Amino acid sequence: MTAALEAHALEFRYPDGRMALDGVELVVDRGHRVALLGPNGAGKTTLALHLNGILRGSGSVVIGGLELNDENLAEIRRRVGLVFQDANDQLFMPTVAEDVAFGPANLGIDGDLLDRRVEEALGRVDAMALAPRPPHHLSGGEKRSAAIATALAMEPQVLVLDEPTSGLDPQGRRELAETLRTLDVTMLVITHDLPFALALCEKSVIMDDGRVVAEGPTKEVLDNENLLRRHRLEMPFGFRAGSSPG
Repeated sequence: MTAALEAHALEFRYPDGRMALDGVELVVDRGHRVALLGPNGAGKTTLALHLNGILRGSGSVVIGGLELNDENLAEIRRRVGLVFQDANDQLFMPTVAEDVAFGPANLGIDGDLLDRRVEEALGRVDAMALAPRPPHHLSGGEKRSAAIATALAMEPQVLVLDEPTSGLDPQGRRELAETLRTLDVTMLVITHDLPFALALCEKSVIMDDGRVVAEGPTKEVLDNENLLRRHRLEMPFGFRAGSSPG
């Protein structure tokens, strides 16, 4: 079976000379939810921005068997839904419904089909009530749901979420994990929230210094205290991966 997402020998250097990605190898199978962990500066967000061509380095990115190149860029961006850390970066229209409609409308979808796309996307994150509301009036959790709906409206094959629990309280994090578990889409979840990764993702990948340095079942990765310590990661005090994530 073709993998949902592949990155091979991916390298990227910023203009200041810093090597952000140094031969990254990553494969995410269809239908899986994978946590991408690592310290600040490890290259996680830079990798995410390569997956739909916002940044372009050397090496290859393949989404559902289709290689990212100039010819396929528009289709790759439809296949990869990217949810930014700051939901305000994705919510800029007068209402949530208009934000969710924005992407499909730019593909030429309109009328009843566009309305259905919006309703289905908002319904998948249990956010239909947000449709008429201005995004700047929403709570942090509501903004996050609306931002995810804007990505889902494009019917992506892969959903990439960058620090989705940022700014959420414990209840908001639990509710988000419950919502994401209901979505039938491959996910790559960039997070420093290790209990959230345990609650949501069956597999975890650790990046450091622009490279993938470890991967495996999330519980095994998070139970390895020496591994976490080497890469400046730690579970909350008193929390073990073998305990209930709540």
